[in-house]
Amino acid sequence: MNRKDYVKDALGKVGQEVSVAGWVHEIRDMGKLIFVQLRDGSGIVQVTAKKGVVPEEVMEALKRNKEDVIAVTGTVAENKVAPNGAEIIPSGVEVLSRVEVKLPVDPTGVVESDLDTRLNFRYLDLRRKEVGAIFKVKSAIISEFRRKTGELGFTEVHPTHIVAAATEGGTEVFPVEYFEQKAFLAQSPQLYKQLAIVGGIDRVMITSPVWRAEKHHTATHLNEVIQMDIEMGFADDNDAMGVLSEVSLSILGKVGEMKDELALIGNEFVVPTKVPRFTYTEIVDKLNSEGESLNWGDDFSKEQEGKIYELLGEELFIIHDWPTASRAFYSMPRSDKPEVCKAYDLLYKGLEISSGAQRIHIPELLEEQLKSRGLDPANFKFYVDAFRVGAPPHAGWSIGLERITMKATGMHNIRECMMFPRDRTRVHP
Repeated sequence: MNRKDYVKDALGKVGQEVSVAGWVHEIRDMGKLIFVQLRDGSGIVQVTAKKGVVPEEVMEALKRNKEDVIAVTGTVAENKVAPNGAEIIPSGVEVLSRVEVKLPVDPTGVVESDLDTRLNFRYLDLRRKEVGAIFKVKSAIISEFRRKTGELGFTEVHPTHIVAAATEGGTEVFPVEYFEQKAFLAQSPQLYKQLAIVGGIDRVMITSPVWRAEKHHTATHLNEVIQMDIEMGFADDNDAMGVLSEVSLSILGKVGEMKDELALIGNEFVVPTKVPRFTYTEIVDKLNSEGESLNWGDDFSKEQEGKIYELLGEELFIIHDWPTASRAFYSMPRSDKPEVCKAYDLLYKGLEISSGAQRIHIPELLEEQLKSRGLDPANFKFYVDAFRVGAPPHAGWSIGLERITMKATGMHNIRECMMFPRDRTRVHP
């Protein structure tokens, strides 16, 4: 292998020989003295070559273009004026790959590019340390979701992504060619995680891509995203909201530990310590008292979600008890007030990042709700019939990974938080 040490580890090995490899981040050729900043995924180290001290062939090999890929063997020496207080005195250099074209995106970030250009050449954009930090935070979020739900007794399951009907009852699905049958890409793992509960797996969690054929083009929507889902049996909406609060606080607590990444991104991050709850009706009343004109049953616009954030002064909070007609057909209506259902949303910094509900586990009620929305229960027969074999009360939710990453990192466009985003116009790279 060309690399035995990562830069971050090599910097601590003063007086020892190391072998590092990466990209030429910057170069200064002063004739008898060459400084090269070598970058890998862990950091940047200065390589210093002085004529007469290192072999001539090493001096020549270090005369590189920015972003050439090289491997360097040498001895680590202290140097207080060098980045990170140490440098490598090279004894050998191997050129692994040369840049052959003009770079359309500057990985050092000195020359800025617009977002579309960066996404067109994402493989270069990812070399920017700020961009890399976003995806380290995103990785920590999904890892903490898995860790915390595992601690709470959830089993990870993997439902199908090819479905025979729109999983949430809408028409905004992507059709796929599936032999002689009609099929679609899943909008959500919703129906299948419920079937897992019916099957006796008491608590399930899922990390899954989902696809929605919505013709929007906003800073908060994508047509392919990753969801972090749970479903829990023998549970109601209060149980599920409790787990949602616990998991979201744990996730954001983990983000708060990532001081280096947050500093690179330039985001001042405050870890929330509580998740207060408000009813939908309370929020409508608050908005109307501030000059909005909302009717009971209206959904909130993105602008209104931001205004709710300002009015409440809470970074993280739940809105529950939504109008039944405004939620998915499987949301359980309240027995004492059927026009209200046991659904809830989690908002973070003015954006909905999670949605959930207690589900309907009574077949006849499911059929009623499907019909009330103009849907044919026959198209959901496999789903409704599953609740005829004995189904416990159950509830669950989903957190949008890109949305929570966007708000946690302070990004203003969700495309920044998907490595290769898919929207209405983008299918490359």
